[in-house]
Amino acid sequence: MRSKILFLFFLMIANSAMANVTLPSFFSDGMVLQRNSDVKLWGWGNPKEPIIITTSWNKQEYSTVADSNANWSVIIPTAKEGGPYTISIKGYNELVLKNVSLGEVWLCSGQSNMEMNANWGILNGEEEARKATHPNIHFFAVAKASSDNPQNNLAGNWEVCSPETMKRNSAVAYFFANRITEELKNVPVGLIISAWGATSAEVWMPKEVFQNNAELVQAANKINPNEYCPVGHSKTFNTMIHPLVGYTIAGVLWYQGESNVGSTIYDKTFSALIRSWRSLWATEFPFYFVQLAPYQNGGTDFSSVIIRDLQRRTLQLPNTAMVVTSDISTTDDIHPKDKKSVGVRLASLALANIYKTNTNAVNGPLFKAFTIKKSKIIVFFDYAEGLYFASKKSTQFEIAGDDAVFYPAKAKIVNNTVEVQSDKVAHPKNVRFAWKNEAQSDLFNQARLPASSFISE
Repeated sequence: MRSKILFLFFLMIANSAMANVTLPSFFSDGMVLQRNSDVKLWGWGNPKEPIIITTSWNKQEYSTVADSNANWSVIIPTAKEGGPYTISIKGYNELVLKNVSLGEVWLCSGQSNMEMNANWGILNGEEEARKATHPNIHFFAVAKASSDNPQNNLAGNWEVCSPETMKRNSAVAYFFANRITEELKNVPVGLIISAWGATSAEVWMPKEVFQNNAELVQAANKINPNEYCPVGHSKTFNTMIHPLVGYTIAGVLWYQGESNVGSTIYDKTFSALIRSWRSLWATEFPFYFVQLAPYQNGGTDFSSVIIRDLQRRTLQLPNTAMVVTSDISTTDDIHPKDKKSVGVRLASLALANIYKTNTNAVNGPLFKAFTIKKSKIIVFFDYAEGLYFASKKSTQFEIAGDDAVFYPAKAKIVNNTVEVQSDKVAHPKNVRFAWKNEAQSDLFNQARLPASSFISE
């Protein structure tokens, strides 16, 4: 009889544990949900368990039922910016999420330059940290993990920005959010930071991207093993991005590319990544990225500048924008210390394109097209208003003829175009600019933003 009672007791405990409603880690106290949106909440429960969600900003109830796989989800409308609010999730048990804010949510990803924080020795890091008491900025740092298979949860927790939390979170993301909150005043900003130093783009892409695409697979297979990070298709996507799919975001900030130096198809790889994330979220969210800084890698090849040009070419995708960093970095450091300027420039893009509070120019000159006029090449740029050379004349333009040998060329600004000519090339066919790994652009526009390197081939 005693054994039967014990059996029933343990069975009751087991059934009770199975029945508990649970949530992914990012649905927790202190989280930020996208304002003025229909957002998805989801989790797990017992099959057929009724779930009731109550939101304090509108005092409404939303109901759903866990399916046969113990999954449930519900779409709830959010209001304008504000908080703190609570969300009650009630099944056979009840969870109450506290200090929930409604604001702007940005997913921040990439490799070490995105991961880099004030503790790494950024420019003026200690001074910036002392000022970093910002209740409206919330961090969610995704713990590093990798897997060959997609996961449904990840490790991490929400933290309010303070001098201490700022020091250990992405500096670029922080300075982006700080500028956004300065401009938008009382709008909370949630930063989901999912980054891992030394990673290539390929590990951040779902496996489906590589199916029936031999070119992407071949490029991925050329990446050398790295003792600091996983190498291979989709390993960090599976663990650090896939569980987040469906969490409503305003957009993505991306800072990566160093580990793909040597690739000649990075524009295809990167474009595939952007498309795949947008497809999974089922929205064409803004995707803003940082171009690699000029860096003297000790070689005589063009491996780094090729990646910068392929990043530029990725701008053909809609709702993308790029920050050029050649004027705010040094050529002897692959981790430029001025992360504040990078974050502010990313914020300027968002404030101009999304939030419509910035009417200033926010892009540097970008190569658009060229025409040939006898022995001259005339180069046209987007964002070309007020073109000027940093030192009155440029030494960074080169042109080539049919033999594809590039020679230094004289450059002259005429009506916001650049006319380029060389005595050594009578019949020019192509033009390139700042075409060295360490080249820091000497061409700017009226916004005092540098032009991206480019090649017309």
